[in-house]
Amino acid sequence: MIGKTNLKVLILDTDFYARQAISSYLAWDRRTRVVFLADSINAVMDYVRDTPEVEWPDVVLLDALAAETPEALGDLIKHIENTIPKVMTMVLDRRLNLEMLRAALHADANGYLLRDDVRIRIAWAIVWARDHEFVITEGVKAVLPEEFDGRLFHSAVLPHQRAYPELPDRVRQALQLCVVEGMSAELAADEMGLSPHTVRSYVKEGYRILEAYDNTVYPSDMSPQERAFMRFTALERDRQENQQQD
Repeated sequence: MIGKTNLKVLILDTDFYARQAISSYLAWDRRTRVVFLADSINAVMDYVRDTPEVEWPDVVLLDALAAETPEALGDLIKHIENTIPKVMTMVLDRRLNLEMLRAALHADANGYLLRDDVRIRIAWAIVWARDHEFVITEGVKAVLPEEFDGRLFHSAVLPHQRAYPELPDRVRQALQLCVVEGMSAELAADEMGLSPHTVRSYVKEGYRILEAYDNTVYPSDMSPQERAFMRFTALERDRQENQQQD
């Protein structure tokens, strides 16, 4: 069952569009709540100074480009963690940089994630990371040299996104546009070259397939679109663990 986790998330990202995209994905998941969007560490410190402690973040998603060097990234992580007690810091990078990874690891961050690996799984990644000391994505694990820090080889690799092989490609595309990206059926129809009626039919069929494949219990007041987003972006391992518990 999806619990009532309420993780407050602060996003520190140098890219405006990335901040907005991450925020929109997190907004669909009730377990996460974005409390502030920052483009610099100064903005983060201003927020902490001017905000009651009860609204300080539980999680900081930190853009690796917010620091110019690995040393600066390590210092940035330590500054955040020294300022915000018990915060979970996760670094998001555009491509693997071993020196940045090492800096995040040695600064006691909670994860180093490649954006293209995480994508729409970001809320699931945050929730899943709470149960692990250090989290990386599959793209990081695949290219690590053997001589790298031993702690890293015992890190947790973020599970793949749930596959749902029963979803036809066009149904999957309709879900991506209408559920994940929030398009209306009319806009999605223009994108897909179909009628709005057909898009709505695809989305309805997608809801049915997602529900049939997932035995997770969701809050009763959650809308069908919310449940579809949660299922569509879920982690494969979570499904396996739920089945084992049943």
